[in-house]
Amino acid sequence: MPPRDNPTARQIRLGVELRKLRERAGRTAREAGGLLSTDAARISNIEAGRLGISEERIRRLTTFYQCDNEPLINALCEIAAERRGTHWFDDYRGILAPGWLDIAELELHATAVRSLQSTTMPGPFQTEAYARTLFEGVTPALPRNEVETRIEHRLKRRAIFVGPTATPYSAILHEAALRMRFGGRKATREQLEYLVEVSHMPTVTVRVIPFTNERFIEVAIHEGSIVMRESDDPSSTITTSRAKMATFIAGMKNGEFDHLVN
Repeated sequence: MPPRDNPTARQIRLGVELRKLRERAGRTAREAGGLLSTDAARISNIEAGRLGISEERIRRLTTFYQCDNEPLINALCEIAAERRGTHWFDDYRGILAPGWLDIAELELHATAVRSLQSTTMPGPFQTEAYARTLFEGVTPALPRNEVETRIEHRLKRRAIFVGPTATPYSAILHEAALRMRFGGRKATREQLEYLVEVSHMPTVTVRVIPFTNERFIEVAIHEGSIVMRESDDPSSTITTSRAKMATFIAGMKNGEFDHLVN
């Protein structure tokens, strides 16, 4: 089987976790390959999420790496057993960019979701009219079929709110997001009414940061750089580039900073 061109976020995470276990055990990719009667190149592809791996091989590797974290091992086996085409977002594979499928997949499997929005509603909270206004306002303009597909995908993300496996969702909104009139008065009213409806769902928590709050983190783009600061301390700023920010976000997704959390 040839390597995958676009592994999913969870396939990448599986590979990352296997690599971390191997490195902690002080083993090389060549040694891991020898255990599975394969080569280092295949181990590298597995650790990059480009090739799949069976549950039996995961358990052999984790034993070789002296890992006794059974919940982690079971979670890795669960990811390995997942097959494409079994979830609603798989219908959009090859139609929308991989990032759209990744966020839907991560929401589905998350134990909890936390969202911070300063000017817009979280994706799963958006109504059709609200989402349409956002997508139709993209520059350069999106093709009509792309707009409709994005709206359809966004509305289906509401599935995480229903059923016995509903994902706990905590949303923090700035007051500005409530006052923005995307799509006009009618669309805004409909959006706010849906926000109230969602906030009453048992697994959803909505909090609002008022304009009077002086400790809200501000983010801006200045001369190509990303600048972040706390509003109550103008002198306390962080400046980074888009590339570094993208690398940081990718690192968070891959669990590179998990060891920093107690």
